[in-house]
Amino acid sequence: MGETALVRRCLAGDAEAFEPIVRAYQAPLFNMALRMLGTPDDAHDATQTAFVRAYEHLDSYDRRHKFFTWIYRILMNECLNVLRARRPNEPVPDELASEGNRDRLDPIDAEKRRRAIQTAILALPVDYRQVIVLRHFAELSYEEIAATLGVPVKTVKWRLFSARQRLGEQLLGWKAT
Repeated sequence: MGETALVRRCLAGDAEAFEPIVRAYQAPLFNMALRMLGTPDDAHDATQTAFVRAYEHLDSYDRRHKFFTWIYRILMNECLNVLRARRPNEPVPDELASEGNRDRLDPIDAEKRRRAIQTAILALPVDYRQVIVLRHFAELSYEEIAATLGVPVKTVKWRLFSARQRLGEQLLGWKAT
């Protein structure tokens, strides 16, 4: 059954129709929240809150657009709320920060590489982090990212270029000239 039909059933009072939506989007939304927030606990809380808010506001969902775009915006708003609630200069945990700076050019195992990438992504400004997560982890097109974030495609491309530059500087130690 499609999302639109499930949403219609929910709006008609069938709360159980929301369960397939949660199952379909729980893992991808959690992974995106984890990449935005950096901790599994915060990602879990943000994802759960996004589902609750989506359910409470299903009547505002515009069926002309992808459901993913709508619920992703809800999740990103929740992630931004979590980030704002943190102390402004809250440091990246020591174990993550040290992983991203060691052995830049030496071969490293997959877990160490994953941690270094996550640390570098978390160090990006939120606008850059969003486009990286949407492009490389959610695999959205430039147009889909633009629609999700409510910005022009040119802005998406510029942010993605800038974010990749910063990631290259952090992970590989190179600077574009």
